[in-house]
Amino acid sequence: MPPTSSAIAGQLRHIIYYHLDNLSYDNALFFAERLAAHDPHPRSDSSYLLALCHFRLGDYHSAYEISKAVGYRGANLSCAYIFAQSCLELGQYKDGILALEKSRSSCSRKTSVGKHSATSRAQHPDAASISCLLGKLYRAYNDKTKAIYNFEEALKINPFMWDAFTALCDMGAKVITANNFKLNDTLLESVTAEVPNGVLSEQKESSATIPTESQLKKTSIRPMGFDATGDPFESQRPAAGSEMLLGANFLSGENDFMSRINAARSRMNTATEPGLESVETPTSNHTDSNIPRINYPAEPPQAPARKTRNVQPIESNLTDVPSKMGYRTGTRRAQKLQDRSQEDPLSESNPTLLRPTASGVSGTERKRTVSGHPVQPRPPSEEPGAPQRRSARLNMFRGANAKANTGASTVGASRELKKARPQVSRIVRPNSSGSNVGRAVSGNRKPLEENGMDVDHAEAPRVKELHPQPPVVRPAEPESAKVEEALKYLLELLKKFGSGYFALSQYRCAEALASYISLPRAHQDTPWVLSQMGRAYYEQAEYAEAEKYYRRLRIKAPTRLEDMEVYSTILWFLKRETDLSFLAHELVDLSWHSPQAWCALGNAWSLARDHEQALRCFKRATQLNPKFAYAFTLQGHEHVSNEEYEKALTAYRQAISADRRHYNAYYGIGKVYEKLGNYDKAYIHFHSASVINPTNAVLICCIGNVLEKQRQIVKALQYFTKATQLAPHAAQTRYKKARALLALNQLDEAQKELEILKTLAPDEATVHFLLGKLYKTLNDKGSAVRHFTIALNLDPKASQQIKEAIESLEDDDSFDDSMMA
Repeated sequence: MPPTSSAIAGQLRHIIYYHLDNLSYDNALFFAERLAAHDPHPRSDSSYLLALCHFRLGDYHSAYEISKAVGYRGANLSCAYIFAQSCLELGQYKDGILALEKSRSSCSRKTSVGKHSATSRAQHPDAASISCLLGKLYRAYNDKTKAIYNFEEALKINPFMWDAFTALCDMGAKVITANNFKLNDTLLESVTAEVPNGVLSEQKESSATIPTESQLKKTSIRPMGFDATGDPFESQRPAAGSEMLLGANFLSGENDFMSRINAARSRMNTATEPGLESVETPTSNHTDSNIPRINYPAEPPQAPARKTRNVQPIESNLTDVPSKMGYRTGTRRAQKLQDRSQEDPLSESNPTLLRPTASGVSGTERKRTVSGHPVQPRPPSEEPGAPQRRSARLNMFRGANAKANTGASTVGASRELKKARPQVSRIVRPNSSGSNVGRAVSGNRKPLEENGMDVDHAEAPRVKELHPQPPVVRPAEPESAKVEEALKYLLELLKKFGSGYFALSQYRCAEALASYISLPRAHQDTPWVLSQMGRAYYEQAEYAEAEKYYRRLRIKAPTRLEDMEVYSTILWFLKRETDLSFLAHELVDLSWHSPQAWCALGNAWSLARDHEQALRCFKRATQLNPKFAYAFTLQGHEHVSNEEYEKALTAYRQAISADRRHYNAYYGIGKVYEKLGNYDKAYIHFHSASVINPTNAVLICCIGNVLEKQRQIVKALQYFTKATQLAPHAAQTRYKKARALLALNQLDEAQKELEILKTLAPDEATVHFLLGKLYKTLNDKGSAVRHFTIALNLDPKASQQIKEAIESLEDDDSFDDSMMA
């Protein structure tokens, strides 16, 4: 019979997913083409899988073309999703937005977080993923309002959409971190829906070894009225409608063993009387059987469950073992014992093979007194080979002394039989050896009568043998609670990460550092957190401290490229030419096609004052990534160094086009206009940069500089004061504040600032020159000459200006700060 088309398509899908999960994308692509050829229907998932394979291989154009026919119309959600992803990579933002908006109605509001595991996956992308992708497309399309809306929708459905949160922060949206990372009903239902079916790893492990109650009912029940092996005692069993307890399950490995037992039993079927009932007990190492209870009105109380013991392996030459039988008379039994003594030649030499079962103990050892002590064997009273006495035959099951009356050969044969036979359920008599065995060995059988009278088999009530209770599988409620607690812990952890990231995106660096420091130590030492903390110090212009974190980052992750352009800039500010050159060459050797490596190399050339080589490197970085705003900004800085102001303005504007919140580009444009004397435009761009980064002391100081040059000294002093509050250890900012105070003739405040400045920068000539000017105004000529002399020694190039200041000490000239300009 040829296979059906659906069966072939199903197998091809399995093969494709197999290769995708094992990162064998070339193999997946090959079989995806086979599936597309076999099932070319446009509404099938063959187009989606083929486009997915091309997308995973980085062939975005092929993924775009393959998924466009179905995805652009929104007919297939998965195709629309992969089509939109391709549009995002190729810059076709409008097409991707239209495709997702058309297919969005077919997506439910639920998240599929709980449906992804090592063995399962969701068939289609969920609403959170679609909203997040739409947000990225709208952001790239410069529709900020809709982008923020979609990112917020993604976080409402699934608070673990970290890239949606970071996108909101990068766009400058007002984010309340605590509201984004909180457990919602949709997420909880999605994650806990699979808990009863064993999604948790703990429950998976337990389900692999512990059968549940339902599994026991399904796999271990076998009706006593049916025997697939053709039990010869079938006629002795009651109808299916009779009340009975069902036996336990057999393992597949025991089928051969039991078939041989049944074959042996078939040779003894003539020995059974109509009133006798045979019961078999499987030797499964998982469960014990229940003794069937037939035609008896009452059931004795259940004894405690017996501990299960593992069955030792049985060799192939010992598998022809008959099951244990019970007889009323001894004649037929003696005859069968003699027959079986030849079939069990190894039972005597291997008495421990079947030890886990009750039948694995010799006949004498299994006989015990009422107190539980084993009965001592007595020598046989007859010669070997002598016929059995009638009393021995009649009392074979009566008591411990009956065994001694049998012949030696009969004793040996009986011992061999009892050693080799598996455990069976027996019809016990009060005070009999069988009753004592059940109480002493297993602990799960009790005598039914306290007197010493014989009880006939037909009158003896049955005793139910309990199989052990399966280990209790933990209910879904505790597992759901555990899942909920785990989710709460993760969301609390994400709150700390989110608080730090949002604070840094708003350039509240101290707050960001506090959030990252509150993380567990293990998370603080991860590359991402080290990079964030280093960047926070960099934004505060604490370059030495920032360099420490990036150095640790390089040790932890020497192959990391992200944020290496920042590290190279830090080394540029610290004037570490050797370290910067080494970093640049390491990054270029590691990844020739990464823009970060080319930025580091450009900074190295810039520090070496080779601006043309630096420009080539920065241009190469922007070629590799046209959205890399910082590379455009570095280009602008190099053009300013070459006094190419128009080119510098073009580069800065390209940086702003790549990233609207890149304040460095606004700062660059402001510096160009300041150099060109256009202070109004300079003020506008400096102010725009300070709106984005309100905690940057350099930007505040730049605004003060522009106002000072416009002769707005009072306003300039306000900005200088604010800058010193933001960066109290910044010497340049404090110097400009002191100069403004001197210009406003606030001498006492100026003197305080200059004394602090002298401590911060004792070897700075301009500081001592300004102190000389101050003491000249205060008519302290000695102090003024001393500081002028120190300034002359520190900066001989300014000797002419300093000498003129010394010569003018006797004059009442107005305040001149030509050197300080």
